Amino acid sequence: MLFERDVVFFSQGTPLAGRLLRNTDDEALPQPVVNVSGSWLTVKEQMPLLYARRLAEAGFTAFVWDFAGFGQSGGEIRQFEQPQRKIADIRAAADFVRGFSFTQGQKVAHLAVCASAQYTLRALAGGAALDAFVSVAGWYHDAASVAPFYGGAQGVATRLARADAAARVWAEQREVVAVPAYQAGNEQAAMFFELDYYANPARGAIAAWQNEMAEMSWRHWLTFDGLSAAAQVSTPTLIFHSDGAVLPDNARAVYARLRGPRDLVWSQGNQVDFYDLPDHVDRAMAALQPWLEQQLRP
Repeated sequence: MLFERDVVFFSQGTPLAGRLLRNTDDEALPQPVVNVSGSWLTVKEQMPLLYARRLAEAGFTAFVWDFAGFGQSGGEIRQFEQPQRKIADIRAAADFVRGFSFTQGQKVAHLAVCASAQYTLRALAGGAALDAFVSVAGWYHDAASVAPFYGGAQGVATRLARADAAARVWAEQREVVAVPAYQAGNEQAAMFFELDYYANPARGAIAAWQNEMAEMSWRHWLTFDGLSAAAQVSTPTLIFHSDGAVLPDNARAVYARLRGPRDLVWSQGNQVDFYDLPDHVDRAMAALQPWLEQQLRP
């Protein structure tokens, strides 16, 4: 039986909504902790909660939360994909979970699915209090490697111009210009190609998810460097990826640049399939669970 407790913590003064998951109601029973985060523009009830429940069933304390500006969390400028704010939230979550009686003397890891992997990498480079890092289908990009997703230089320039215009609207009127987070065929949307995960209510198109992105996000997303931080990370790391997942060469590059103990597990499957499809999640868990046992319960 799982026990799920809603909690509130703070990051840079902003209240964030979190959830602790444990397989015991004994608040003094120590367990290692795994914080779990998901893809860009998502909420804790999507892929993070699925992996968190699997981890809690395996005897870890798992923790998920909504980033500032998303879901049930506070935060000015809603639906704003701003990497530095999310990086700060990852660090705050790592500090927060260390304050409980059941985490004293225990190690804390972070499992990141998709885009939050590159944010976690940057948080680790900045000294986040984490003892291990697991990347599942991690999205790692820089300006050059992300551009082809959006039509190359012209597509990037168009989106940056829209972002700058949206930022001016916010600065002058305090209004957020929003576009769909997902809408197949709409090139103004953040994700405009066919993705069943975000279209299907049985998968990711759930009531808790707001299908919007603040358009000023493009400036921060398209220019973010999610690669170079790897050379500053010595935390033990597991990279779980596949050729069918996004930017596989970048995942390999991150692995090669890491300074500490590292493991690479290459699987099969497409990017969003690792978000929730049972056979793909089973494959990821088969790799990461024993690895976490080794890192957190040596």
